[in-house]
Amino acid sequence: MRRTGVAVAVLAVAIAMLGPLIARAQASAAQIVRIDPLSPTRSSVFIDSPAMGRTVQVEVLHPTGGGARPSYYLLDGLDPGVGQSTWTNATDAEAFFRSKNVNVVLPVGGQASYYTDWQQDDPRFGRYKWETFLTRELPLLIDANFDGNGVNAIGGLSMGGTAAFVLSARNPQLYTAIAGYSACPDTGLATGGVMFSIANRGGNPINMWGAPGTHAWAEHDPSLLAERLRGKTIYLSTGTGVPGPHETEIKPQLAENIVLGGPVEVGINTCVIAFERRLRSLAIPARIDYSPVGTHSWSYWQDTLHASWPTIGSAIGA
Repeated sequence: MRRTGVAVAVLAVAIAMLGPLIARAQASAAQIVRIDPLSPTRSSVFIDSPAMGRTVQVEVLHPTGGGARPSYYLLDGLDPGVGQSTWTNATDAEAFFRSKNVNVVLPVGGQASYYTDWQQDDPRFGRYKWETFLTRELPLLIDANFDGNGVNAIGGLSMGGTAAFVLSARNPQLYTAIAGYSACPDTGLATGGVMFSIANRGGNPINMWGAPGTHAWAEHDPSLLAERLRGKTIYLSTGTGVPGPHETEIKPQLAENIVLGGPVEVGINTCVIAFERRLRSLAIPARIDYSPVGTHSWSYWQDTLHASWPTIGSAIGA
């Protein structure tokens, strides 16, 4: 009887001590502020994110009917859309996924963020805790509100594709498949380009993972962490920088696509070749789509989004 009394007393003390902690944890949980339907198959979702310290917007492409389905997290590039994902603004993603049984989750914002947790708040960008938001806060909300079944893939273009491989290597339990469209998954090889891309947008790249060569950079290098990708379905695509069919189209971005997008894609091509060699050295299979032409531009990313879907969709049962 005495032991029972002691146990009850200890339990009461534990509850008294843990109660405030539990309450704070519940109060700090991410939650949806509102969902704005944009069409029968597209919604804009606003999420109060404790990690980011603000409300974060994501777009979700989803079927019209109910039923459990997987989710494909699709990340933007260095200069994402404002108020709208560039995937829905610059490609036919909404129409392409309309008939498919999958949630396509499109974060809005995150310029030059690499969708990672920065070590320090940045004077230009503020607080970037994208990894925590994307891997800890967002999936439960998507599954609960859009009939997600807990099976996930992640992909992205350029910066977003790099981030997709980083997030997958650091959270291997979360993703079944990964896709990178004109993306360099080897952050060690691309260190200079990563730092320049952040500085060129007004940020301080040291605020992300600290100085290059430190342990934090190694912890975000999918090439070094490639063993964690074993068993996942992997898709990568790259052009060569040589103008192709989309450079015969008259459009405002044509000169930029050739003058800037050409050389960038040359560098991406070199990185993808190196990353494929790394995977082969570990006997990790991957589908790599090498195009003999193609610049670093949206028309090609739309093409490769389509080309990748049989691989990614079948891996997650969509």
